[in-house]
Amino acid sequence: MNKTETVATKMTGHETSVALELRGIHRHFFQGDVDLHILRGVDFHLNRGEMVALTGASGAGKSTLLHIAGLLEKAQQGEVIINGVACNALSDLRRTRIRRHEIGFVYQFHHLLPEFTALENVMMPQMIAGRPRKEAEARAGELLEKMGLGERLKHRPSRLSGGEQQRVAIARALANKPKILLADEPTGNLDEATGEEVLKVLLGISREEGTAALIATHNYDLAQKMDRCVILREGTLHPA
Repeated sequence: MNKTETVATKMTGHETSVALELRGIHRHFFQGDVDLHILRGVDFHLNRGEMVALTGASGAGKSTLLHIAGLLEKAQQGEVIINGVACNALSDLRRTRIRRHEIGFVYQFHHLLPEFTALENVMMPQMIAGRPRKEAEARAGELLEKMGLGERLKHRPSRLSGGEQQRVAIARALANKPKILLADEPTGNLDEATGEEVLKVLLGISREEGTAALIATHNYDLAQKMDRCVILREGTLHPA
């Protein structure tokens, strides 16, 4: 059990079965004199090991919701609870620690570090989290093997295809064995065939490791493979 889980256990008296909970989340932005309400009281829960598709029209606020759920942004109202820990009032340091140990992120664009190899890109978050280099290298190699990249470990991103780069990004997101995976259109920048291949690997490893996942997507076939699907419409979430 890591430090964050220990805190959660102390606070609740037991380990919660809910990995992520959003309560009454509100977020608005000013565009000139116009107040744009993006999220209007979002309530949501994600159970441990559950995989949920987040759908909705472009501009509906899916990315904003994921950023708030992943503690990258703060809601103006409401609460984010990660494994039993209420996070809104936590210090920036505590929020950073929870992000580092509890949450993995996958974006539409891979954002790999170009000067490092595939293996080093997956080792990096582990070493930042304090894992010894040998352990980080072993974990990175294991994940990349599962991704079908066993022969590409020493290749820098410029020598990898778009699909291969996204697989490295997924391995990086899973490197610290997060309880929660948040993915924002993870195959939106790939062709259909490559996207399907990447999704298959993403879902397979997430299920194998028991990772709870919230995946924003416009891909109907992907959404059908999740445990359930929710749609963000007019600032609130609804069953799809």
